[in-house]
Amino acid sequence: MREAIFFYISIFLFGIVIGSFMNVCIYRIPLKEDIVKTRSHCMSCGYTLKWYDLIPVFSFIFLKGRCRKCKAKLSIQYPLVETANGLAWVLVFLIRGVNIDSLLYCLLFSALIVLSVIDFRTYEIPLGINIFILTLGLVRVATDYSNWLSYLIGFFCVSVFLTVLYYATGGRAIGGGDIKLMAVCGLVLGWKLTVLSFFLGCIFGAVIHLIRMKVSGESHVLALGPYLSMGIVTAMLWGDQMINWYFQFL
Repeated sequence: MREAIFFYISIFLFGIVIGSFMNVCIYRIPLKEDIVKTRSHCMSCGYTLKWYDLIPVFSFIFLKGRCRKCKAKLSIQYPLVETANGLAWVLVFLIRGVNIDSLLYCLLFSALIVLSVIDFRTYEIPLGINIFILTLGLVRVATDYSNWLSYLIGFFCVSVFLTVLYYATGGRAIGGGDIKLMAVCGLVLGWKLTVLSFFLGCIFGAVIHLIRMKVSGESHVLALGPYLSMGIVTAMLWGDQMINWYFQFL
């Protein structure tokens, strides 16, 4: 019991550390800034942050959400993304167990959080994130080579349909980044979970965006990436059970 508690605390702490880097990606990728070499700094005064300003979640709490130097208010996004990623990693290991697939799913979950925030703000899915997910997919195929055909079909089964839709509508119905996202995630999930994730993503998008349009007057134009990501995460964690439940009624 103690070992399990220590393990999940460690997973959470490692997850929030990754979450700190995710915040860097969320802010810098749309601005085409370097995400590795450039030192972290205050967005208001340019103050270069010290190591003790960069402790995930805890530095934000200690500084009361303000810059140490200029006292400018810091975005609540920092602790929210870090905490969400830590909890997401714990959730993945709780549901999927301790194995290589869980690690790949954790990294996929983190990539989808970054992708979703950026797409929600800019209506663009960065190519670099899709390439990162593609790398995860190649690792998944290598570690489960006996099922390589399922992953290969997963790469094409939704993305080909979306590609046809893209050209048929002149790019008005779907974005190129969404097509790439479903392709590379298909390589991670396999074809069954990929089809399910797309179906769920469309449902999430239709329901949630209609509510947003009704409540806040949101435009009919939507960033599909966050909703597809919700479908991918749902299929990733509970898809096998959902598919088995569905086939009980056939």
